[in-house]
Amino acid sequence: MNNVLKVALINGLRSTLIMDTIFFILSKLVQFCIEPLNWVLLFVVLGLIFLLLRKPHLCRRFLLLAIFDLLIVGWLPTSELFLRGLENLAPKTSLASLSERDLGGIIILGGAIEGGQIVLDRGEVSIGSSAERVTKAFELIRRYPDLPFIFSGYSGRVNPKGISEAEAFQQLIAEQGLAETTQKTAHYENQSRNTYENVLYMKAMIAEYGQKNDLGVLKPWLLVTSASHMFRSVRIFEKQGVDVIPVLVDFQTANSPNWATFDLTEGAQNWNKFLHELVGLFAYWITGKI
Repeated sequence: MNNVLKVALINGLRSTLIMDTIFFILSKLVQFCIEPLNWVLLFVVLGLIFLLLRKPHLCRRFLLLAIFDLLIVGWLPTSELFLRGLENLAPKTSLASLSERDLGGIIILGGAIEGGQIVLDRGEVSIGSSAERVTKAFELIRRYPDLPFIFSGYSGRVNPKGISEAEAFQQLIAEQGLAETTQKTAHYENQSRNTYENVLYMKAMIAEYGQKNDLGVLKPWLLVTSASHMFRSVRIFEKQGVDVIPVLVDFQTANSPNWATFDLTEGAQNWNKFLHELVGLFAYWITGKI
């Protein structure tokens, strides 16, 4: 009977891993399809095809769609309006009102570090556009030196190479001179590829290393991630029964839009972040992850 249960558990775990992998790959495919600048390429290609087919009216329509797409992406207020709303969904936490005894630990979500092959080839860790996740993490580690912290992240790539984000962050900890002082508090999760897996693989670590109150209940953990990503992240942690306090970083919008600014690069990044979260929220909702 025990052997039957073991086989059933193994098969169940294997099925879950396969489904999570399929979900991960599909999410990357959808992400590619919703990129606004990818639509520009599609419209131009279709315009050229209809030009070759000698259907100039259809060619003109698709080229106009491409121009309209570029205008929507490049004029910043269009993307800032939606992204600002997303960044404002999670409440901002005042760290000044929190003491070490109120907290269970610190969670830092990956997504800012270019680990992989770059670190192996160059010997240096590169930090991307969400660098505030890392800098805020260093601030909190110094502010609350006795709190345990977990950095969670392997890679968001479909075909990752080299070291994980967690290992790259560990290298940064050493470079910042924090390796010795964090020997007992530092913990790393290096398997997760998305936010759901972040929580899934950290849950046991949070229960094991988190500080508890007098009743033996886990105290809430500080959660560090980008402002646009925080709403979805908090919902996933809550679904898994983990109490977190949001520490929002990496804001991309101000209180008022840049009405006179046209920037394709920044606009594309804003749309990327917004649409990524929008699709993520929908996908996680229909699959019961939030």
